[in-house]
Amino acid sequence: MSDPTTIRRLYGRRSGHKLRQGQAALVEELLPAISVPEEGALSAQSLFGDERPLHFEIGFGSGEHLAFRADLLPDHGFIGCEPFLNGVVGALAHVRDKALPNVRLHMGDALGVLERLPDASLRFVYLLHPDPWPKARHAKRRMVNHGPLDLIAAKLQPGAEFRLGTDDPTYCRWSMMVMNQRRDFEWLAESAGDFLVRPGGWPETRYEAKARRKGHEVWYFRYRRV
Repeated sequence: MSDPTTIRRLYGRRSGHKLRQGQAALVEELLPAISVPEEGALSAQSLFGDERPLHFEIGFGSGEHLAFRADLLPDHGFIGCEPFLNGVVGALAHVRDKALPNVRLHMGDALGVLERLPDASLRFVYLLHPDPWPKARHAKRRMVNHGPLDLIAAKLQPGAEFRLGTDDPTYCRWSMMVMNQRRDFEWLAESAGDFLVRPGGWPETRYEAKARRKGHEVWYFRYRRV
């Protein structure tokens, strides 16, 4: 099985429950206005009309983290990719409610969008609670693999940050193993407690809260691009 940089296949449902009228209106009216163009090279200038720091979130769930960060840093640009319609609808509602002009969304494959950005153009990349693919035979489908990480590393500026969060013990161990093999990322942890406590500016999402209600531990990883 090839890794996610080559299979380019989205597993699972693209949508869940039927959209309500207001949600459908967001998809029909707001999404086209803030969607990442389907083709061509991308840059801060082409997406936001000026040069600004860029953030990229892979699989933003319902958009809580993306919206929080975009609201916190209004002069930065945020690109979010999510394959599932109901998650995109959630993010659209945040963009509308918080009046966030600095967000661009793509419903689909994140890596295809990432490839179209210039090298060394991103200040942050976020991968929060990715699908763990817990079976060993599915390990190559995990986003934390060298193929995707090579691409992420190429797009991050020196000194920029890759943030990873997971509540899955298998994924936690796998990520530590894979990331420890990299020489282009420096783990920003000085003690074990550093990846057990949510860093500042990293909000709790509904997914994380649900995981904690189930009694799951949550791990927070920060890596600097060297």
